[in-house]
Amino acid sequence: MRVVLASKSPRRRELLREIFPEFEIITNDVDESLPPEVEPIAGVAIIAKRKGSAVADTLPPDTLIISSDTLVELDGIALGKPTGREDAVRMLRTLSGRGHNVHTGVAVHYRGRSFCGTASTAVYFRKISDAEIEEYVDSGEPMDKAGAYGIQGGAGKFVKKYDGDFDTVVGLSLRLTRELVDRAIAASRVRELDKKS
Repeated sequence: MRVVLASKSPRRRELLREIFPEFEIITNDVDESLPPEVEPIAGVAIIAKRKGSAVADTLPPDTLIISSDTLVELDGIALGKPTGREDAVRMLRTLSGRGHNVHTGVAVHYRGRSFCGTASTAVYFRKISDAEIEEYVDSGEPMDKAGAYGIQGGAGKFVKKYDGDFDTVVGLSLRLTRELVDRAIAASRVRELDKKS
């Protein structure tokens, strides 16, 4: 089976290898904006589905396509990737000493159908000094990450505890991905049996 990851994220690539040792990377740009009334937990599934659909439209239907989107939610407000250095500093100061939720949406496209879901993990930061924030932002690591931090990288030392799956915070829930892949393949088999009968 041909498997495609619709993401350039090296973190998602590493995680997906735990399920599929071999796969291709193919991405297409999509509009990641959402109306303000869309809840963050719903928004990540919508964006993940968009990312996968943009790739599915260009490939044979028997290609299994996996896509994902992650954001940080604090007090009902979504924190995506920082727009620049000052934005990254602002986000980290806001997260300092507080708990927040990380939502990761996953979509699996296969044989003309899509299956989506969301996984969430609560993350709690200790108090972070301004010097620590400045040093971390200067490393460049926060700039391509939701909430301006990577739990698997330098920001791991800011985390007091987390409640949920670590890989959800990194950017791809393996539990959810396995579940959606299994559903997509099972649905395809049922359709094939229906055609034969």
